[in-house]
Amino acid sequence: MPVDPQLLEILVCPACKADLEVVRLDTATAEALVAKYRDKFRDEEPVVEEGLRCASCRKTYPVVSDIPVMLVEEALPAAE
Repeated sequence: MPVDPQLLEILVCPACKADLEVVRLDTATAEALVAKYRDKFRDEEPVVEEGLRCASCRKTYPVVSDIPVMLVEEALPAAE
């Protein structure tokens, strides 16, 4: 399930307060994030396919099982 458009309207980057856009994560990144978050899910495999990328600082916040992880320390670094 994609990020709710109404939620996306109110979310901003916690680092710089700029707007966010939904992006598809590459397979290797998604698999690494599934492994990272697996221990936080008891009876279910986490699903990671998308992230929310900041339009300004370009950090990407993962969306794990339809929950945006909006912590600066969990953000993926800006792509070069």
